[in-house]
Amino acid sequence: MPITLRRARVEDAEAFAAHMGHPLVQPMLLRLPYTDAAVWRTRLGETLNASSDQLLLVAEIDGVFAGHGGLAPAGTQLRRRHVMGLGMAVAPEHWRRGVGNALMLGLLDWADRWAGVLRIELQVFTDNAPAIALYRRHGFEIEGTHRAYALRDGVYADVHAMARLNPQPPRPA
Repeated sequence: MPITLRRARVEDAEAFAAHMGHPLVQPMLLRLPYTDAAVWRTRLGETLNASSDQLLLVAEIDGVFAGHGGLAPAGTQLRRRHVMGLGMAVAPEHWRRGVGNALMLGLLDWADRWAGVLRIELQVFTDNAPAIALYRRHGFEIEGTHRAYALRDGVYADVHAMARLNPQPPRPA
């Protein structure tokens, strides 16, 4: 089935709340549980009304929310403006259907060819083998492991810090 990518909209708040609160998705994220559609409406409104220095994509299969991915500036420091942080999640009912790959291709195209991003960073729980494999396929490398990085379901869990450099950075014509 074809996967369609589009920019997120405030009207996606219900889908984001259901997706991010899914019992198989939420523990793999660094967000707290029990966010509702109102929280997501506010968050999406703020994100989408911000300047165009970030991207939030939604993946759909047959018009159904299948996942999301985003890139946001890694910080406000002038000397780190070439860096963005990546976050993404795929709905469990759409795992192993190419949604993560499609999101990654869209995000990397925007970052590499249109936004002038040199470095993309992310954190991923060390036991999330499918996500780590996806990131590796797209050029991300493990740069280190943060021990006891985040509390997850009552246990401190480790994460890998991964990053990717643009393989063909922009240059003058």
